[in-house]
Amino acid sequence: DPSQLPVYETALTSASLQGVALRVFAMMTLLTTIKARVDSAKAAGYEALCAPQLLGFKLLYQALLTNGFEANPPPTVEAEAPKKRGRTKQSPPKNLLDRLQRHEAAVLAFMNDFRVPFDNNQAERDVRMMKLKQKISGCFRSAEGARQFCRIRGYISTLRKQRITVLDALKSTFIGTPILPAFQPE
Repeated sequence: DPSQLPVYETALTSASLQGVALRVFAMMTLLTTIKARVDSAKAAGYEALCAPQLLGFKLLYQALLTNGFEANPPPTVEAEAPKKRGRTKQSPPKNLLDRLQRHEAAVLAFMNDFRVPFDNNQAERDVRMMKLKQKISGCFRSAEGARQFCRIRGYISTLRKQRITVLDALKSTFIGTPILPAFQPE
């Protein structure tokens, strides 16, 4: 049962916690614990975590957020202070807590659907070559050139993800027998 882990108990019950460091550590530990449980469930051949685990992890996530909100209340506005337009500036921890609460379903999506990755590193790597090309040459000369670049980069990226030798695939493409990567059914 994940609620029995001591780091969560400490983060949720200790009144002496002054900084956010332990709360952040508790949230990071919770998310990496969920990832470890998902990985072990995948390795064991399961397609989902059991309902009590999902509920326990979700309740812990919400409890850590609640604890964080208590430690980082919204800024107070003095009654005699002149009125300013716009929203009152919040602290960075409060902004992060707001985003974690607002996007809870997206943050925990990897727990509910095993096809969702824990991080977005692969997506960032896929975009990196496009940004590098823009940085070096400034822009594409035409929309058609951009489409061709994207098509080639997508083909190479897919080959690498499927562990197909890129050089062999490109050779076979130029001699007229292209290697087509396997498409994953939805």
